[in-house]
Amino acid sequence: MSSVCFDALRAAALALLILLAGATAARAEDGYELWLRYPRVDDAARLKSYQGLVRQVVASGDTPTMRAVTDELTRGVEGLLGVRVPVVNDATTSGAVVAGTPANNPLVARAFASELAGVGNEGYLIRTLRDRRGPGTVIAANTDVGVLYGAFHFLRLIQTRQSIDDLHVTERPRVVHRILNHWDNLDGSVERGYAGGSLWDWHKLPGYTAPRYTDYARANASLGINGTVLTNVNANATSLTPEYLRKAAALAGVFRPYGIRVYLTARFSAPIEIGGLKTADPVAPEVRAWWTAKVNEIYKIIPDFGGFLVKANSEGQPGPQDYERTHADGANMLADALTPHGGIVMWRAFVYSEKVDEDRHTQAYTEFQPLDGTFRPNVLVQVKNGPIDFQPREPFHPLFGAMPKTPLMMEFQITKEYLGFATHLVYLAPLFEEVLQADTHAAGADSNVRRVVDGTQHGYPVTGIAGVANTGTDRNWCGSVFACANWHAFGRVAWNPSLASAALAEEWLRMTFTNDARFLEPVKAMMLASRQAAVNYMTPLGLHHLMARGHHYGPGPWVSGGPRADWTSVYYHRADADGIGFDRTASGSNAVSQYAPAVRDLFGRIDRVPEEYLLWFHRVPWDYRTASGRVLWDELTAQYCRGVRDVQAMQQNWQRLEGLIDAERFEETRAFLAIQADEARWWRDASVLYFQTFSKRPIRDDCGPPLHTLEHYMSINHRYAPN
Repeated sequence: MSSVCFDALRAAALALLILLAGATAARAEDGYELWLRYPRVDDAARLKSYQGLVRQVVASGDTPTMRAVTDELTRGVEGLLGVRVPVVNDATTSGAVVAGTPANNPLVARAFASELAGVGNEGYLIRTLRDRRGPGTVIAANTDVGVLYGAFHFLRLIQTRQSIDDLHVTERPRVVHRILNHWDNLDGSVERGYAGGSLWDWHKLPGYTAPRYTDYARANASLGINGTVLTNVNANATSLTPEYLRKAAALAGVFRPYGIRVYLTARFSAPIEIGGLKTADPVAPEVRAWWTAKVNEIYKIIPDFGGFLVKANSEGQPGPQDYERTHADGANMLADALTPHGGIVMWRAFVYSEKVDEDRHTQAYTEFQPLDGTFRPNVLVQVKNGPIDFQPREPFHPLFGAMPKTPLMMEFQITKEYLGFATHLVYLAPLFEEVLQADTHAAGADSNVRRVVDGTQHGYPVTGIAGVANTGTDRNWCGSVFACANWHAFGRVAWNPSLASAALAEEWLRMTFTNDARFLEPVKAMMLASRQAAVNYMTPLGLHHLMARGHHYGPGPWVSGGPRADWTSVYYHRADADGIGFDRTASGSNAVSQYAPAVRDLFGRIDRVPEEYLLWFHRVPWDYRTASGRVLWDELTAQYCRGVRDVQAMQQNWQRLEGLIDAERFEETRAFLAIQADEARWWRDASVLYFQTFSKRPIRDDCGPPLHTLEHYMSINHRYAPN
């Protein structure tokens, strides 16, 4: 063989290796694209059907939002269908996706103006229309952002392999304000953040707005999230200074085309800290004038500013009670300043005072329920889903059945502060669904929490749902791929609180991984069972607040002492030789009295209370006979063990799926499930050993003896766990 031929063969081989390497790289996935991956449809028949129905895009209007519509539709169609479709200004409907509003598209104005009257400013219609040459699709809305939401819905249908040949979709959000709360600090750290640093690079703003900000906005718009609170609820008044308002304005400019308004947290003492006043008393004229001037300044810099989120008189934060004023006094002062601009105040009901010796379960109700009806119309009282603090399972917050004259905004935690951070696979949609479907019995039949939150129960015109965000600078956004399922679930539930967990899990899996049923069915089952597994290995039977001190990573049922009793575990479980549990009946803290009579009777009677709340509301002897027939001690240890076994089963099921998805995300999840299995065993062993010191009974479950001694577990100190 001549040297020329050899060189040619070597060059060809090298080219082939480069091509193969490129193909491998193209298949690699790191989670950055979230549920907006748009991989090509691999079902030949379905692909051909889609291609016949989508041959061009007709997007009217040249606003930033309509340009985003065009970009998303062409990006999605090119990826999913493998064809580059032309974008035209006008065409027949045959084979076209026509996207527009009555103001920018004659077809929409002519055919859909009357129907659009029912979908409001953010809703949309998706319809199949046919002309003499065949069918096409119209995405119609009253506003550009409604068209954008409709475009994402249309692409979602293709992503999840649904038919698009006869569409009759009518959608509108059930909740007005659908907001992420970022507990991000100006120094770039994130409180309760487990996915790297803050998304917001304040040092580089406003001069540089990273492309990632646009991708963040796209992801939120695809779910219908329409607001983001940029700063931590433990607020820093610096965020309200002109320098930082200009930085926030730069972010608002990126988010605006995607229908997202920015909000800030207001530190109640800001008039003193940055305003030079001697007081922050909400009834003082100079304080009211300062806030009015500050709000006017904000709106000059950010014309569509959404408003303020406020944490006041809780965990050491300043507030109106420092001046012997009420929460309504403080909220209304800010509301009055915001009213001329259309802004809102989200006033958090997560309050508990170090000066009050009261069950934390009851404190928010004690402070807020008497104020029902005294808040301005643009104030929403933001209430956590349960009365303690985002525990693995809590009963619904009693305020949801007790303030009919005040809009109550649900606050969920997407970041898993008490659920294993980013490495534990715990899908939160079942938690969201459980709370939203809980019946308050406060206003007759069908008085569930969802109807309070979406306004249908009491006719609130202003409604809201907030989620404490779990995003950060990690390449996959959330610290793990599966943690992003909770961001997705929150956004979809915020749009429609009636959506079911199973449907959301399947939708996310199809969009994020694959439509292969061999993968979908076992992983969906794993996701739907994962939250209950975590409850079992962390806090079964209504136990709560058993985590390590401070960072909340890992078990700490022995935690005691310190500045506050209600920052300890022993305060909540109250275990001793006689039994375990917190008596919240009439003979104890009487927290049950804050619920409607039907709920009070359910939770307050040990023979009726659902066992998942048994130790939440009752102090129970170790030999109490549970529904399984086992005594309490044996049932408690059995549930701890069941949680361990469930995670081990998740590990085994995941291992069988190798090869059905990309290697990168498969391996990340495999590694994290191994961590979760180890830590589920850690939770179980440490907890049952500690409680055994009181029960004095043998451990009879399938997990066998603990791996180490109680002293070993009590000595564990994760010094640098993120908090």
